[in-house]
This record gives sequence, structure tokens and C-alpha cells, in this order.
Amino acid sequence: MDTGKSTYICPLGARYAGQAMRQLFGEQRKFSTWRRLWLALAESQKQLGLDISDEQIRQMTDHLEDIDFAKAALYEHQFRHDVMAHIHAFADVAPAARPIIHLGATSQFVVDNTDLILMREGLATVADLLANIIDSLAAFAHRHRDLPCLAFTHFQPAQTTTVGKRAALWASDFILDLQDIEYRLDGLAFRGVKGTTGTQASFLSLFKGDAEKVRQLESLVAGKMGFEKVCCVTGQTYSRKVDAGIAQALAGIGATVHKFCNDIRLLAHRKELEEPFETSQVGSTAMAYKRNPMRCERATALARWLMDISVSPLHTAAEQWFERTLDDSANKRLAIPEAFMTADAILRIVLNVAQGMVVYPATIAASLAAELPFLATENILMAAVQAGGDRQELHEKIRQHSQAAAEQVKTFGKPNDLLERLKADQAFAKIDIDSLVDPKAFIGRAPQQVDEFISLEVQPVRQRYRDALGQKGDLRV
Repeated sequence: MDTGKSTYICPLGARYAGQAMRQLFGEQRKFSTWRRLWLALAESQKQLGLDISDEQIRQMTDHLEDIDFAKAALYEHQFRHDVMAHIHAFADVAPAARPIIHLGATSQFVVDNTDLILMREGLATVADLLANIIDSLAAFAHRHRDLPCLAFTHFQPAQTTTVGKRAALWASDFILDLQDIEYRLDGLAFRGVKGTTGTQASFLSLFKGDAEKVRQLESLVAGKMGFEKVCCVTGQTYSRKVDAGIAQALAGIGATVHKFCNDIRLLAHRKELEEPFETSQVGSTAMAYKRNPMRCERATALARWLMDISVSPLHTAAEQWFERTLDDSANKRLAIPEAFMTADAILRIVLNVAQGMVVYPATIAASLAAELPFLATENILMAAVQAGGDRQELHEKIRQHSQAAAEQVKTFGKPNDLLERLKADQAFAKIDIDSLVDPKAFIGRAPQQVDEFISLEVQPVRQRYRDALGQKGDLRV
């Protein structure tokens, strides 16, 4: 007995992507949108004077969702053409409309316009998820705006920042992604009613050479499908540069997620910050003590996939011949839905992590304390000079003491004793060294930068997406 587990199922649908995105690119939504396009075309043609009856419109309207997929599959096996298969399946339940379904149209009227409709909704879903992540990271940044922590360049201890400032950096990248997605959404245009090679010749013939009615037809159909912008010129298809641009915007999200999750994984190794870990969660089958960063590891894996598949739509755009070639179709069926579902999956993981990050202030303080003596040497040098010392002599003493302290740490595994060495040196006797190594004295304007970032960049996002905020990050597995 086939339990449905004997054949391959794409993990994006089975494990990772959210329900809304899976349904968006499912067959029901796709083919019911085809039917809505056929209905919009017929309604608009009737409005402009073609001989289409109320009964034909009624029958089409009554059967937008009840798709007989088994019968459509039989038709496709017969015709070797999916659009013809669904025209016949639609005509079977709307027999009065059979003569006028798809009148004057080419396959790409339903295929391309549907893809644009689905991508528009997918981009809106991605934008909502990004806004929620930005909101959550900004709230985290505000809570920890002045918590000092060690900053790194080259993954080597550098200066001091704050936990909140680092979170603001993460959020800032996601804002750049949101701006890119919004740009793609704002520029997205309907393919429209263009005919076989984009000249609208078939529709001009239907309307007896009345070009104004052809223009009105396209405007009416676009309006019914919720588009204000329509492609001014197309071949048989809209330019595949559109798909490539959207895929690149989604790939940009992949890069941001990968960077964010890698940072969390590195901080988890340092025991300074962790992703959420549930009460009954198992970190390892062998090592029961483990708290592996499973969420962020999964997100980085999927982010790599997203960045990789984004190249394929570029190749498709480059490969098109003249007004169109069919070698875009099979590739597009894979690349575009999987790019959207992968973006959806990793953003849901990031939202879950952002809403549940665990901070360990004591470990952060200990890590900073181990490096702070080195970071404080410039301040100590300046204070000692102001107390009457010779800058060059003091610099040499600090250099010698620093190297000796570093040897104790690196060679013998001992604590950093640089401050004790300096306190014991009479050259620094006139200054209060302890007062110069308060961690908050080294964070610069980090807290104020967090405040300004939230005010100037996050608040406008919160305002634009106020109705979409409040989502919870959910993991399917």
C-alpha cells in the first residue's frame, strides 16, 4: 500500500516553508488564477461590445475553484499542452462559455500574468516577514543598547561595542533587503493582454481594428487583477529580467540571513548569546549536554541554496531568443517557487530566533574583562602623559608589559595581568587605572546610535507595516 512515503517530496514543502507560501505556489491557486484571468478577459471583452452572454459569464464565475485535476491531467496527456488541458477542463463545467474561453489570447496570457500575480503576493509576504524581523531585532537592540561586549574585526578582539549596537547592524541589513523587495513590488507590472508575439494583433482583429478598445481591454483586465502598471511592450512573455531581479532580491535576503545566523552560531560558541532552546529539545544523540544552534544551522544551509538557485533565472533571461523560447518554462517552474519558499523558510527561522535570543551578561562581561586591559592602554597612556609623564617612555613600558601579559595568557593559560603590572610600575603611580577601565567608557556612541537607528530607520518600517506586525516565528520541525 502506498502511504505517500515511497516517492520523493521536496523538503521545502514538506518541512520548511510556511503554509501560506506553499499554498500560494500550489496547483489550486495557480489554476484557479488562470480561470480568474479567463473570466476577467471575457468580462472586459463583453463590456467593450463583443458578443458574450450573461450566461457564459455566470458559468465561468460559478466554476473558478472546482478544478477537476484528474480530468485536466487526462487532457494534458492527450494534448501535451497544459493550457489547452485546462481550457477544456474549464469548458466542461462551463459549457456555454466554451466558444469564448481564451478568446484572442496566447498561453502566456494566463501563465505569465498568473506568475506575476503570485510573485506579487509572495513579495508582500516576504516584506511582512522582514518587517517583523526588523521590529524584533530593534526591540532586542533597545533592551541591550548599553550592554558592553567585545567587538571583533577579522574575528580577533578589536574594541568594545554593545550587544544592542550589534543587533542594530543585523537589523540594518534586513532593512536594506526590505527596501529591495519594496522596490521590486513597486515596479512590478502586469504582462497584460498582448497576444502571441506581443503585438496585440489578435485583439485588434476581434475589435475590427479599433485600437482604442484594445488599449481599454488591457486596462480593464489589469484593473480586475489589481494592477495599475502594465508592461508597455512584451514579446510573447514579459522580460525574464523581471524574474532575475526578484530572484536576486531574494538571494540578498539569503546573504543577510547567512551572516546573521553565522554570528549567532559564533556567539553561541563563545557562550555569550544563544538561539532559543526548548525544554525537551535534543542537541545530540550522543552528547546529551549539547545545545547545538540547530535553527541557525538550518537557516544557513537553506540560505546557501537560495543564493545558488538565484543564478538560474539570470541564465534564463540571457537564454531567451527573440520574442520567446520555451526553455524558460521548466526551469522557471522550479527556480521561482523554490526561491520564494526558501526565503519564506529562512525568514521564519530568523524571526523565531530574533524573538527568543538568550543573552548571558556574565559571560559577556568576563570575555570583555579578559581583553579590556589591552583595549584600555591608549586611555591609560593619555592619562599618564597628562599626569606629567613622557609619552615615548610610557609607550615603551606599556608595550613591554603588554607583551609579558600576553605571554602569560597565550603560553601558560593564565589570566590577563596587564593592569596589575601597570599598577605596580611607578611610572603610572599618579593615575587611577581602575577608573580608566570601566567597560562603558569604551563603547563610544553605541547606545545613542541604537536610539537614532530605531528612530530614523526602524520606526518608518513599523509605521508602514503596523498591520502586519505581531507575527510569531514558527518552526515546522
